[in-house]
Amino acid sequence: MTAQVDYLVVLCAATSGAGGELLGSDEKELVRLVWQQVDVNNKKLGKVNEILITPEVSDSTEAKEPDNVVTEFVEKAVEEEEEEENGSGADCVFNAKSLESALNMFQLQLTNEVNSAGAGTSVCLCTDGQLHIRQVVHPEATGKNILIPECFYSFFDLRKEFKTHFPSSNLKALDVYAMAESLSIPVEVGTMDPSATLSPEVAVQQVQTMANIVLTLLSEPLCHTFSNPERVNEKFETGTCSKMEKVNDNTVIRARGLPWQSSDQDIARFFSGLNIAKGGAALCLNAQGRRNGEALVRFISEEHRDLALQRHKHHMGNRYIEVYKATGEDFLKIAGGTSNEVAIFLSREDQIIVRMRGLPFTATPEQVLAFFSPADALKDTCPVSGGKEGILFVRYPDGRPTGDAFVLFACDEHAQCALRKHKEILGRRYIELFKSTAAEVQQVLNRYSSAPLIPVAPAPLVSVLPTVSLLPPPVSVRDCLRLRGLPYTASIEDILTFLGEFTQDIRPQGVHMVLNQQGRPSGDCFIQMTSAERALSASQQLHKHIMSCQRGPNSRYVEVFPCSAEEMGLVLMGGSLSHTHTHTHTRNRSGTGLSPPPCLSPPSYSFTPTPHILPTDAAAAAAALYPPLGQVLLAPRPLHPGHPYYPSSAQLYMNYTAYYPSPPGSPTTVGFFPSPSALSTPGGLMRMPGLTYNSKDLINAMQGYQTPVEPVSLLSSSLIGQSGGGDPPLVSLPGLVTKPAGQYLDLSLL
Repeated sequence: MTAQVDYLVVLCAATSGAGGELLGSDEKELVRLVWQQVDVNNKKLGKVNEILITPEVSDSTEAKEPDNVVTEFVEKAVEEEEEEENGSGADCVFNAKSLESALNMFQLQLTNEVNSAGAGTSVCLCTDGQLHIRQVVHPEATGKNILIPECFYSFFDLRKEFKTHFPSSNLKALDVYAMAESLSIPVEVGTMDPSATLSPEVAVQQVQTMANIVLTLLSEPLCHTFSNPERVNEKFETGTCSKMEKVNDNTVIRARGLPWQSSDQDIARFFSGLNIAKGGAALCLNAQGRRNGEALVRFISEEHRDLALQRHKHHMGNRYIEVYKATGEDFLKIAGGTSNEVAIFLSREDQIIVRMRGLPFTATPEQVLAFFSPADALKDTCPVSGGKEGILFVRYPDGRPTGDAFVLFACDEHAQCALRKHKEILGRRYIELFKSTAAEVQQVLNRYSSAPLIPVAPAPLVSVLPTVSLLPPPVSVRDCLRLRGLPYTASIEDILTFLGEFTQDIRPQGVHMVLNQQGRPSGDCFIQMTSAERALSASQQLHKHIMSCQRGPNSRYVEVFPCSAEEMGLVLMGGSLSHTHTHTHTRNRSGTGLSPPPCLSPPSYSFTPTPHILPTDAAAAAAALYPPLGQVLLAPRPLHPGHPYYPSSAQLYMNYTAYYPSPPGSPTTVGFFPSPSALSTPGGLMRMPGLTYNSKDLINAMQGYQTPVEPVSLLSSSLIGQSGGGDPPLVSLPGLVTKPAGQYLDLSLL
């Protein structure tokens, strides 16, 4: 719309909750619409109209209160509204029993008023700011599945129109009274809380003041032209995003707590009224390739991003959604792609994407086409758009199939028909089908085409040890318990109550909760028991028993598995265990159980090369000290298969916290600890977990690395909040083994 409109409709929306800059932030229902028509060409004002909307009673309210109480409450609210009609000052007052009838009534009255004027037909709304349309009308109407009239998809922001003539004005500080004061329009300003619920009298007064501001802007000397209205996108447009694209950090948010089955269209509905950029809704996947309930959303401007942040803890169905700021880099990690094959596949617009999971590795495009369009079942035929070109198989970098594929369908009807084939058989496998998005295609392709998260271990960090290992080989004694599926509100007391008689078998400082990346309980817990027998007995007696919580009514069954200290350490350092590890009491153990640490896909771990520990002069001294072994010890040696390598310089996700019965001074997280200031000289630290050596044995073991003048420094395990079969100390190594930052060296890796 470039030409000036014929009529402007000054509109004010009021809810039963907060007003002012907090309008719409509390999800309260719309209870009042007040408007006045302005004839732009003749500079005349029409009548002030008002629609009173009866608040609807939600199902949750009916469940909490008896029917008679609810009825009395609604009747009382209606009576109060009717009493306020006469004192509001509006020329015409209408009543509506629902939001849908109110919007239809508004559209009808607006059309009749324009037709009665008879001069021009173009009309557009005008509001004080963005909140009335974007944060009130659209979210509530979309949430109630109400068809929104066309007139609510374009409007003029009076503050922005005012700012064109007063550039020094601050949009966030502007309001009706500030604009009226700048234009010398007399207004009665009362003392009221700007965030309080808008009363009928104030709503009518604001509309009348806005109408006078519009007339002043249209008149000389300003002679303003209303020609470029704000637009509200009617639907979300899917699209692709390149990793080379620049994304403004101030336009991206992270939404958390989404239902697992939600799609990008559901996200667009949640942010209804705000303009999401093309392809700007990206659902996040966990380490297993499944949706983790988070999404990154990119808006067209910072203004829309700020409005989206005001919907923090608004509801999508029965779940509230948390909304936080994010960065453009976060969005590109999820939605960005570089594959030409993917770009060509996603270049077809208005296509519905369906993800296939669990395909046989020998599946061909012909078999996929026959799966969706079998020759003997015409009723269930759902043709794939583009034939073979509408199928994208996901493969590893070496070309091996992953069992995943994406398929395009021309319309939603064909896609819904395809989804009804969920868990039907292709070959000898059942196939899982999900409605997907362009961002999910990029994520899955990026995940499988990236390098492994945990690289091959480099050469030994210390290469002057004897060829004979000083330590016993690691053993996998399953003397720990893994509790899975804990209620998120479960406390340590709830866990101890659940364990019952087995509480006395817990080692000191032996209860470890696993937290996610946001520091919240993940539903997992590890417990160190005194023996493998007690751990096995506890898992057999408590497996799938119900755990109740003191903080809230939540209760659910908890899975209990025996595990080893190595498996516990892997998870506490950010990895995960395979299902074959957790069901060892019902089937044989297989595989390594090593999964990458939890992160938002695609994974991006860049491990910097580990610098040499020994300086040149120290290496020469070592060669002189052990002349027969010098060449042998400098050669790389393979690690024990049970030891995953985590470089000390890598930035890992530490998702571990230790609880009861820890002493007050125990740390709440585990990580790489710096050298204590008590050391007389700077030196490296070597961590020796799970050893049974006493101080004398440790001194003898490290005899070749000591100088006569400095003793070995032994640090108590209470410093790091650990305990095991023995006392795992930290041993200080002087000059010969030096590390400037005082990093740990895991002796079990040597």
